[in-house]
Amino acid sequence: MLLSKMAAEGGGKEMNEIKTQFTTREGVYKLLSHSEYSRPNRVPFNSQGSNPVRVSFVNVNDQSGNGDRLCFNVGRELYFYIYKGVRKAADLSKPIDKRIYKGTQPTCHDFNHLTATAESVSLLVGFSAGQVQLIDPIKKETSKLFNEEDPSYKH
Repeated sequence: MLLSKMAAEGGGKEMNEIKTQFTTREGVYKLLSHSEYSRPNRVPFNSQGSNPVRVSFVNVNDQSGNGDRLCFNVGRELYFYIYKGVRKAADLSKPIDKRIYKGTQPTCHDFNHLTATAESVSLLVGFSAGQVQLIDPIKKETSKLFNEEDPSYKH
């Protein structure tokens, strides 16, 4: 009743608004989607810092009809999954490939769509310290690392 009275007096926002986040003295409560809530090793909500998440998609044209693959990063972790569409959530506890990096973190990534097959996918990953790595998350191979620290390299 107090909320209705505040809204009627202009002290609140629109009555039909559904909150997705609110703050109490115990902390911040935030409505999470199923995929966010079940994500392994969730990064705690922190309004001060920023851990950008990037997402890349590729279609490998496999015979099963589930040819879409998804790659995303969270902090220092990089995940690779079969993507089944927005209506059917992936099992986030079973990635095809998961990598945890120390000392640097992935900031961007993209697939080579021209060479992608059901057996092999080339994924180029850029890192916060300037390195670029070529990996194959299906074969779980690391091909090349570019811009490694080189004592002769100077900015």
